[in-house]
Amino acid sequence: MQRTRASDKDNFDFSVKKRNRSKEEIILLMLCALSIPSILPFGLIRLFQANWTLAIVDLTIVSGMIAIFLFVWRTGRVQRASLIVTIFYSIGMLAAVFIKGASIVYWVYPTMIAAYFMLKASHALLINTFSLSAIVWILNRQMNLLDLSSVVVTLVLINLFSYIFSYRTNLQHHELNLQAEHDFLTGAGNRRALDRALEAFSDDEMEKPLESCLLLLDLDHFKKVNDQFGHAVGDQVLKKLCDLIRTRLRATDGVFRYGGEEFVIIAVGTDISTASVLAEELRAKVESSPLCADCPVTVSIGVAKITPSETASSWFQRADAMLYEAKQGGRNTVRVAT
Repeated sequence: MQRTRASDKDNFDFSVKKRNRSKEEIILLMLCALSIPSILPFGLIRLFQANWTLAIVDLTIVSGMIAIFLFVWRTGRVQRASLIVTIFYSIGMLAAVFIKGASIVYWVYPTMIAAYFMLKASHALLINTFSLSAIVWILNRQMNLLDLSSVVVTLVLINLFSYIFSYRTNLQHHELNLQAEHDFLTGAGNRRALDRALEAFSDDEMEKPLESCLLLLDLDHFKKVNDQFGHAVGDQVLKKLCDLIRTRLRATDGVFRYGGEEFVIIAVGTDISTASVLAEELRAKVESSPLCADCPVTVSIGVAKITPSETASSWFQRADAMLYEAKQGGRNTVRVAT
């Protein structure tokens, strides 16, 4: 049994062990890659024309894009990089408009639109609002009121449409993720959601709680319930079990259906002693609850606390080893990794 379970866990390859690039990372890399050939020729031409100020601005932007591209390519860290790119690109655009004037105001449009591809809609709108205010201040003495008003109205409309499109796209993406990451029977997170939740504990950019524990629960002899009463009754038992688990969890905790009758709880910000108490309370609740009217139902639980610099895969395997011990120890019991 242990060999089978170990093989199953090995086959469940968490994305933290892979190097699949996220859509945010791909978008940022593409924008950096497109910016380099778009700006570099102008920088070189201005350099040969001895237009030193604008040449320095252009080449500085290109150098920054190359540095950020290499950084993101090697590390995959996109959150801060996206913010830096947007601010850096906006400052470069404002510097060019300040130096050259209204003749290159057209560079403002792609710069502002690009912000919505790299940042949250609200963050992009905030940065672009500051940029728009700076542009009005820069061009106020260079353009007549009618022409300046035309530019401002156009930029406001671009930001409005981009904000609506970005907000709607993110909302649809969030709704699709909710549907794709929930188990249709129990409403718990599925294996994909578990993968993403565990990935957060190996993401260097995310702030991690000081203590978190993993609880693996497995219904004892659940096959007998399905064989004796049918899968419809078995499904009801699984749904009632999830409902029971949720009554004891906090909003910050997560519950996931890992296998047929196996569930995972991530108790965020919970020390090992508190997690042990939680596991014992859940075990006792399951034992005393009428999950199945004609058949007693019990659960075995393995508990492990994440250690500093530990991978999600190692953390999961230690909790799974405790669950195996609980099964081998007679079931309807809790085992805690020390």
